[in-house]
Amino acid sequence: MGKDEFKTVAQNKKAFHDYFVIESYEAGIELFGTEVKSIRQGKINLKDAWCGIDNGEIFVHGMHISPYEHGNIFNKDPIRVRKLLMHKNEINRLFGQTKQQGYTLIPLSAYFKKGKVKIQVGLCKGKKSYDKRESIAQKTAQRDVQRALKERQY
Repeated sequence: MGKDEFKTVAQNKKAFHDYFVIESYEAGIELFGTEVKSIRQGKINLKDAWCGIDNGEIFVHGMHISPYEHGNIFNKDPIRVRKLLMHKNEINRLFGQTKQQGYTLIPLSAYFKKGKVKIQVGLCKGKKSYDKRESIAQKTAQRDVQRALKERQY
């Protein structure tokens, strides 16, 4: 793996089902050594995670990083609140959009970039149940078209 490559460790597939992703941002994350080792093993879950802005800082809540099995007293709480690292003007812009337009900040994926753990944070708008049904119908139709094309090729 080269220095410029991405290695995705986790994706939040539930976020794409429950929300429309308007924009996405890259953020660093404040972690301890045993948490990074656990993430390298792929033991991270973003399923119920969400982000909140407090006093000009952005935090991720509900993200589960399993304790590193070779760690000892240095292991941290698996679902503790973790600080995300972004530029102040980006945080202020996101804060304004979440307050005025009713958007939500959801972590979409976790990956390594140049050896550092990064989180892709999405500015999302919630889907209604009919939107979810519509997107499922579109995926099913697309799958059927692909299947029909594949059968015609053989």
